[in-house]
Amino acid sequence: MSVFWLALAAFAIGTEAFVIAGLLPGIASDVQISVAAAGQLVTAYALAYAIGSPILAVAFNNFDRRNVLALALSCFIAGNLVAVFAPGFPLLLASRVLMALGAGLCMPTALGVAVAVASPERRARAVALVTSGITVATVVGVPLGTMIGHQFGWRATFVMVAILGAIALAGLLLGLPRGLPSSTATLGERLAVARHGAVLHALGTTVLWALGGFTVFTYLSVPLQKLGFDASDISLTLLVFGSAAAIGNMLGGTLADRFGTTPTSALGLAGMSMALILLSVTLKTAAPEAARYIVLLLVFCWAISGWAFYPAQIASIIRIEPQAAMIAVSLNASSMYLGFALGGAAGGAVLSALGPTDLGWVGGASVAAALAVLWRRARQERLRLYKIAG
Repeated sequence: MSVFWLALAAFAIGTEAFVIAGLLPGIASDVQISVAAAGQLVTAYALAYAIGSPILAVAFNNFDRRNVLALALSCFIAGNLVAVFAPGFPLLLASRVLMALGAGLCMPTALGVAVAVASPERRARAVALVTSGITVATVVGVPLGTMIGHQFGWRATFVMVAILGAIALAGLLLGLPRGLPSSTATLGERLAVARHGAVLHALGTTVLWALGGFTVFTYLSVPLQKLGFDASDISLTLLVFGSAAAIGNMLGGTLADRFGTTPTSALGLAGMSMALILLSVTLKTAAPEAARYIVLLLVFCWAISGWAFYPAQIASIIRIEPQAAMIAVSLNASSMYLGFALGGAAGGAVLSALGPTDLGWVGGASVAAALAVLWRRARQERLRLYKIAG
């Protein structure tokens, strides 16, 4: 039962991380800033998560896991409540940083606790259940949070997330024992893994993939509104995205096992890049009536391709450093959030300097660069194996 509360915490965190994309126009209007400026709420959150997560995990390594989870979720809940009552943008930005620090400490701790409380034969399923909270959040939490935000105001969405976090916190305080073991790597161990050449290439691929996706996703509601999408249409679009992402995540794992990680990753990146570029082409050239349906199809293709890449990338990174798999996966998570942060900033710049119809090709170019880095690493690996064989 403890694992369920961990999954609920992951669901709340995943909802909060991604729902902001559907709320940006309302937030921008309410606090009287541009949508591009409001998008920096995404950048601040992702950057705080990317930097804070590994540092906080090491800093709290010797603390009781139950207490660490309680502290992390309390910070996350407090950040959401600050956002509810924030009178202006500066405090709202600070609230997002507080949420990110809580989330960044909570998620790796939750995964470690899931392993600790489960029997050896159930550990993989326990980890899968916790991470499924994020997946379910993209399918259910994000569209629901967007709909609530449009119906009752964007602050209501933060209330919803705070309530979810509070329920998870209560369940964990009642259900988790004290004295659970910790297995957090030191900063030195993390840096040692990060210095591996193949790992660096893989992390660079992750950054560029996440950058390309969040250049568009952060501000997706802007071009959708210009096409005439109302609040329910935007919620539907996010539901399509989340459902396709969940399918892509499962499909990517299956394809990686059958055909290998590199071909699966390459196929995912190529499909995502093409979908994003065609999104710009459609917004620029298609008639609004036809564009509405084409955009939904492209969003589906983008999500299913992009999230098929992710499990293949995880498997690839574990294969590079099998003795330090958890460290490598943690570094990849930080790289993903760094890419999210850069994507939020890049999308804001594109929105200000060019326009919403240009978001797609810029994001697609970044994903194409990720594909180039992937093929470079694969080529170097083939050359290394050839020299060993020779």
